Amino acid sequence: MASAARSYLIVTLSYWGFTLVDGALRMLVLLHFFQLGYSPFTLAFLFLLYECAGIVANLAGGWLAVRFGIPRMLMAGQALQIAGLVMLSLLGPEWSAALSVAWVVAAQGISGLAKDFTKTASKSAIKATAAQGSGQLFRWVAWFTGSKNAMKGLGFFVGGLLLDLVGFRPALWLMAAAILVVMAGGALLLPRQLGRAKPSRTVRELFAKSRGVNLLAAARIFLFGARDVWFVVGLPVFLYASGWRFTEVGGFLAAWTVAYGGIQAFAPGLVTRSDDGLSREVPNARLWAGLLAAVPLALSVLLHQAGPWPPDLVVVAGLALFALPFAVNSSLHSYLILAYAGSEKAAEDVGFYYAANAAGRLLGILLSGALYQMGGLDACLLGSTAMLLACWAITFLLPSRGAMPRGQAA
Repeated sequence: MASAARSYLIVTLSYWGFTLVDGALRMLVLLHFFQLGYSPFTLAFLFLLYECAGIVANLAGGWLAVRFGIPRMLMAGQALQIAGLVMLSLLGPEWSAALSVAWVVAAQGISGLAKDFTKTASKSAIKATAAQGSGQLFRWVAWFTGSKNAMKGLGFFVGGLLLDLVGFRPALWLMAAAILVVMAGGALLLPRQLGRAKPSRTVRELFAKSRGVNLLAAARIFLFGARDVWFVVGLPVFLYASGWRFTEVGGFLAAWTVAYGGIQAFAPGLVTRSDDGLSREVPNARLWAGLLAAVPLALSVLLHQAGPWPPDLVVVAGLALFALPFAVNSSLHSYLILAYAGSEKAAEDVGFYYAANAAGRLLGILLSGALYQMGGLDACLLGSTAMLLACWAITFLLPSRGAMPRGQAA
């Protein structure tokens, strides 16, 4: 148990550092290129390869983590992030718009590989360590996911702050140095064989997932698409266009994500538990998905009414309300994928699931830029509502019995 807890703590700290930099990078790129005059759709396009690469990285990362072990995959992801940051810092102000966009898209693609190699390895480490942890799975997943998102939120603030204080290129160099320190720490402290097993030998075997894993992956596509369809491009551009400064936009998104992460960390206290780990947790996923779908719809209705409150304050209040059901849904999903995953090749199941997560983010980002350009934030909110209704419908198909290894339900 002590060694399991030690490995869990090291992986968590390592992923904290990575996520802080990744969140800062997202805000840095978004605000810097919006300042240069890029349209909302072009801003969404900058992240296109980032999310496409994430789909590939999750599928391959799960297989590679089983084949070579989790610590090596963590290091591979961190090394790729350093490469992406350095590549982005080489961007010249004298370059043409077409070349600049292509260069940024390529650098973001490398960062997308980095993030999802690191995420798949880190989430798989929880399954590997909780197997020794006597019933800690849900609590360990919730704390890991919540604290990770709090660090991502802090990264949003750091990105906006660094852009104001030191500028685009020096900020990238500072972040690359921070990742290098994190990578060295993980390489020295993690057991090299963590997570290793016999990987799938064929593509068919790799994609042969259980019904629970497949359905949860489908629900995840719509859940995260529904968030990113208004959160990634539409919301920051809307706030900036409403007169907010870079630091204020980054600070608000940081505060929201930190609060959302905090809710995730304490989600086990909001969910009725069951002995088998599924029979109460799955109905809770249905309940919270239904509650979440109502929020963007209500916010869209409020924005249509010319009330006494400024639109940006209405959006801020609505987003605060959105945080609670979204955080609980996300935490439940992160738990359920590990509950449905097999023990021997958990990294492959987790990788498949997070490939669906990346596909949802990709869909959400593209729609965020396109819908905002066509109909403003209101169009983004309606797109979010439609996706959440699809997510809610899929949760009614999730298996709520069996498949949970003894000792991990509590």
